[in-house]
Amino acid sequence: MTAASYRRVIVKLSGEALSGAEPFGIDQATVERYAADLVAARELGVTLGVVVGGGNLLRGATAASHGADRTIADVMGMLATVMNALALESAIERLGAPARTVSALAMPQVCETYERRAARRHLDEGRIVLFAGGTGNPFFTTDTTAVLRAAETGAEAVLKATNVDGVYSADPKRDPAATRYDRLSLDEAIERRLGVMDLTAFSLARDHRIPIIVFSIREPKAVESVLRGTGRATIVGG
Repeated sequence: MTAASYRRVIVKLSGEALSGAEPFGIDQATVERYAADLVAARELGVTLGVVVGGGNLLRGATAASHGADRTIADVMGMLATVMNALALESAIERLGAPARTVSALAMPQVCETYERRAARRHLDEGRIVLFAGGTGNPFFTTDTTAVLRAAETGAEAVLKATNVDGVYSADPKRDPAATRYDRLSLDEAIERRLGVMDLTAFSLARDHRIPIIVFSIREPKAVESVLRGTGRATIVGG
């Protein structure tokens, strides 16, 4: 059995990934598959945090582009991430693994409010921690949240789950000549504006020397494979 490459990671999962084949909403079968992948990764002895987006329910920037106040639209998007995190928490616990949702937006009747020391304690005790509510502030993406939570909780890497098997020079679905990278520096990712994460997230990762591993969540046992070093992925930084 190949040992895991990291002892603590943050997995960044897009909200759109939870809708499965549907254009909108939460597909329960898809949620359960991702939950099983996370539980299998945990069984390698890795402590896992998960930052999930909300784009399957509402994307703040999109709502703002249709006339909503940007600050309010972003708060609505943060609320969508809480719903997604709770769906994942429930699926994980049904598989027998402990999980805890913590939100940067205070809603104590629903889940814990994020506090760094408490979150680290949950991780140390083996729970999968679902970080919801983004950073708690408008104008910041959940990509930036993932790197921020990694820095705050002592994670060794951010695992960025996407629909493709790494970082390309262009969108491989639109440009068949796009080049796939096995490894990039964070400076290169910033200079080339590759778009797999926003520049704030890349800059924060560079400042804290946190590698970002980009992989396809659609592959079976994708998170586990990346942690074993056997999955197909692009390593940015590190």
